[in-house]
Amino acid sequence: MAPTPRKPRRRHRLLTLFLLALLCAGFFHWSNHALEVARFSYPSPRLPAGFDGCRIVHLSDLHGASFGADNRDLLAAVARAEPDYIFLTGDLLDRIRETPQDYAVDLCRDLAAIAPTYFVTGNHEWALPDIRGLKRRIAETGVTVLTNQFVILERGGDAVALAGIDDPNGFADQKTPEELARELDAAWGDGFRILLAHRNNYFLRQYSLLGMDLVFSGHGHGGLIRLPFTDGLISVERTLFPSYTSGFYEANGSTLFVSRGLGNSGPSFRLFNRPQVAVVTLEKG
Repeated sequence: MAPTPRKPRRRHRLLTLFLLALLCAGFFHWSNHALEVARFSYPSPRLPAGFDGCRIVHLSDLHGASFGADNRDLLAAVARAEPDYIFLTGDLLDRIRETPQDYAVDLCRDLAAIAPTYFVTGNHEWALPDIRGLKRRIAETGVTVLTNQFVILERGGDAVALAGIDDPNGFADQKTPEELARELDAAWGDGFRILLAHRNNYFLRQYSLLGMDLVFSGHGHGGLIRLPFTDGLISVERTLFPSYTSGFYEANGSTLFVSRGLGNSGPSFRLFNRPQVAVVTLEKG
């Protein structure tokens, strides 16, 4: 009796492997390029009544990523959120890819056309040349660049202070967060205050001690690979099981909100951790 041919079975296995590989590739692409608009609420009895319902879009860590031509998909997602303010907490550019300044300038110009936009630097901006030129060009787009300083935001007849600090990789003689906090205390007293600061991992040991009500940060990339019951698998410093990588945290009377970010630095990637457009609504109560 002639042996049973095995070619059809082999072809079936190859086809199955090909389809699985195609499915995995599609999921990987989706995890790194499909925007997720995530909505959060921040209630506080200290929030002035005029800021009840204030909507903030928080973007961080783009690293030169593109979502549609000229970031059209990202800009559309931001516009649909109808923000009162847009906060950018650093790493628009990427030192490994050497993202050109024009990328940040074009994006900032488009965001400023949607809502008042505020920017602080991340570590990657400081790793590229001409940080002063970059700040100047971003400011020329209408975005407010906060360089270890604060401004007053007004809404509904009330006001809050918005402070922003440069990344710790900045100039050695730059104003410290503690010095800025003392200036804010003297000028603003016990009023509600928000801080923009790139580094999520400085919250517990430094930023939570500055008397800020709410801190917005990025840097953590959501722990890169998000697993159930964890804050992610890998930190951007390549340590395992980091913390303070996504959402709200509290310490020392201060609240931190961390964006999972939008892009990747160099060869890194995301898994179960889609690029995030965070929409945070402030609530009185």
